[in-house]
Amino acid sequence: MINISHKDFELIEYYGAILKKEPDALVHEALKFYFEAQEKLFLEQDFQDKDTKLDYDEFWDGMDVE
Repeated sequence: MINISHKDFELIEYYGAILKKEPDALVHEALKFYFEAQEKLFLEQDFQDKDTKLDYDEFWDGMDVE
């Protein structure tokens, strides 16, 4: 079960009326944007982790230590 505060519910109805969209459509659209933004953050974080975390062989690859 999803709980939505009374204030959030009123905002959904308010923006639904302004945008001439059903409340359900507005919520689905908002969730779609949210999930897309989260996926983008996950991908960016994954790239950052790969760039900053080298294993032993990656760290020493190409280095000549005498």
